[in-house]
Amino acid sequence: MTTVGRPGPGEAGSAVPGRRGPDPLREDAVRVLGAWHAPDGEQEALRRAYLDHLDAYPDAMRRACAPGHLTAGALVVDPTGERVLLTLHRKLRMWLQTGGHCESGDTGVAVTALREATEESGIPGLRLLPEPVRLDRHHTPCAPHLDVQYLAVAPPDAPAVCGEESLDVRWFHHTEVAGVADASVVALMEAGRSRLAGETPAPGRRDGG
Repeated sequence: MTTVGRPGPGEAGSAVPGRRGPDPLREDAVRVLGAWHAPDGEQEALRRAYLDHLDAYPDAMRRACAPGHLTAGALVVDPTGERVLLTLHRKLRMWLQTGGHCESGDTGVAVTALREATEESGIPGLRLLPEPVRLDRHHTPCAPHLDVQYLAVAPPDAPAVCGEESLDVRWFHHTEVAGVADASVVALMEAGRSRLAGETPAPGRRDGG
């Protein structure tokens, strides 16, 4: 795939202030976003904006980056895609997908997304689809978040456990989500369910035809 909007040679390995050497998390974000096929023009504009932000700020993966930082999360669904897990955020008092800040031990944006999904859902054994589903840039009380959003598939009939950061964690039928969550969550759900449907062979069909 031919990619556009790439940082120049050497830029992806820029060091974070206070750290020695390149930031592997930032390098991973540049690689992931560089290879990602945006589904439409709006998402392509965000992809380029994220890469420009990574180019401009060596600490763009860290919450200390006041102009904005990359975050990662995942929408948790059951294997059929019919049920969607949402968390009632303790501070924002909104039903949201799982997600949050990158931590020092994270080695990639997918690692952050899976860690956050596991911590906030209380569900072990989540399967993260390998590529992002959607990008979403939004303002938060701490700074603008440039969120990289994945899809995580839970084991069948997995119960959810409410963690410290949530007031509640609950499974919703996909038709209920628009009634409790905002448009960004609905857009992520629709994109995620479409991705999952494309991954799952139709009944009676084998891979390759």
